[in-house]
Amino acid sequence: MTKRELIKRAKEQGIRFARLQFSDIHGVTKNVAIPVNELDAALEGNIVFDGSCIEGFVRFEEADMYLAPDISTFAVLPTVQGAPLEARLICDVMNPDGSPFEGCPRSTLRRAIDGARADGFAVHAGAEIEFFLFEHGADGQPTTATADRGSYFDLSPIDRGDLARRDVSIALEEMGIRVEATHHEVARGQHEIDLAGADPLALADSIATVRFVVKTVAARHGLHATFMPKPHANEDGSGLHITQYLTRDGVNAFSQEDSSDPARPTAPRLSEVGLAYVGGLLAHARGFTAITNPTINSYKRLVPGYDAPCYASWSERAKSALIRVPPEHGVGARVELRSPDPSCNPYLALAVVVSSGLDGVRRKLVPGDTVDINVASLVEAERVSLGVEQLPTSLQEAIAALDDDPLVRAALGDHSYHRFREAKLAEWEDYRLQVHPWEYEAYLQL
Repeated sequence: MTKRELIKRAKEQGIRFARLQFSDIHGVTKNVAIPVNELDAALEGNIVFDGSCIEGFVRFEEADMYLAPDISTFAVLPTVQGAPLEARLICDVMNPDGSPFEGCPRSTLRRAIDGARADGFAVHAGAEIEFFLFEHGADGQPTTATADRGSYFDLSPIDRGDLARRDVSIALEEMGIRVEATHHEVARGQHEIDLAGADPLALADSIATVRFVVKTVAARHGLHATFMPKPHANEDGSGLHITQYLTRDGVNAFSQEDSSDPARPTAPRLSEVGLAYVGGLLAHARGFTAITNPTINSYKRLVPGYDAPCYASWSERAKSALIRVPPEHGVGARVELRSPDPSCNPYLALAVVVSSGLDGVRRKLVPGDTVDINVASLVEAERVSLGVEQLPTSLQEAIAALDDDPLVRAALGDHSYHRFREAKLAEWEDYRLQVHPWEYEAYLQL
């Protein structure tokens, strides 16, 4: 659509307000709502906001920032009957001189995509997003309680979680986001939505939209939706599994024509490009974990026993592997990164993941043999002999690993790297100084 066509379409559909959305450094969606009559000015980039008030953006003396709406992201938002119709446009953040703001997460991801294009590749990615639906307490505040007793893929009696998940899927489809599947996950109250493959920028936009729609629809069902990675200590946590592959001239570059190559008897059905991409993900896994798993709580999920990866290994079969290679080959060849969680900024996460894989392709890294057993069951000497590294076990350790990875820092850019690092170290320090309920239970009688 042209700008004029978009304005005409919005008015013909009865849109009353347009929400101009963008992401802060933590992936929190921000927005400003404008009457549809002001849409023309917005599309010309005339909407100004105070960047010093947004986490991770600029200092007070550099406050003025501009929003540049991406016309391709226009979509009508889900609404209740009788309420004014609203649409959304996802925006890039610009400097006053019209240049892209270095700290804009969308611009960060664009740089990674442009890097792939310069190497002759197009990047394709899909996502599986897990989340919990919980009840509210008598005081109206969210709890971690649920009446849901379903488990993985259950077809159980209809409950509010099942109905909410159905309505989320319908709302996303109406917004133009292709949902491949939805289902109940392993834990009580846990659900999953699978998004079809797209270019990484469109996928990141979709992930941000899913988080907004899930929370909105859940509230209408009287539920609280959370993307907290690990709400319960003794149940599975929520992941954001990212599938990805490269194409060159429209052909899947991960496809290995002869899957019985005797030179690589233990390698899954991946081409040299696909194997090198896996090598890049493994080489930078510790470095990008702070971005893909950015909260204190994220590291309560990356523990043995709950199908979440703890070690940088790859496999065709082991569910606890960091990277899994699905059995499809040929046009369906792809890899799945299983460590990220849905609390991440999807733009920054995809930027560092894609950049890591591409670094492997450029350097022709060899990932080594697959590890098809539970790595957590091995002793340390056995893991060392296999060349398997442990992922960071805390946010503090993850930040240190980020500091030690120049490729991941470069993918973020100096601005986002330093702002993210400062914010997360402050979060860690705040956590470190708290006295937690476990400590009272363990030590109060000393």
